[in-house]
Order: sequence, then structure tokens, then C-alpha cells
Amino acid sequence: MIEKIKQFLKEVRLEMRKITWSTREEIVTSTIAVVIVSLLLAIFIGGVDLGLSHLANLLLGR
Repeated sequence: MIEKIKQFLKEVRLEMRKITWSTREEIVTSTIAVVIVSLLLAIFIGGVDLGLSHLANLLLGR
């Protein structure tokens, strides 16, 4: 059992060396893009919600 664990850890170590890690600049750029897209989407969904609420109120006569 211990030999299997040792072999597994060796394989994990070997695979970790193959990974191409993102640079700090790539991570910062991606994070900024995600924040901007999230804000734009939130504004859009909020606007649609507000518009549909007003439309529902007009149709229901409230």
C-alpha cells in the first residue's frame, strides 16, 4: 500500500512539472475582463428587470 502511495506521489510530481502556469499579467488581465463583463451583464439584467416590472405594472393597471 505504501509503495502505491509513493508511486502516486511521484506521478503527481511529474505531472505538476508539465503544467504551464499563467503569468501574473495574464491573471490580472483575465480578472479585469471578468469583472467588467460581470458588471455589464448585471446592468443589462437589472435594466431588463426594471423595464419588465414597469411593463407589468402598466398592463395590470397598478
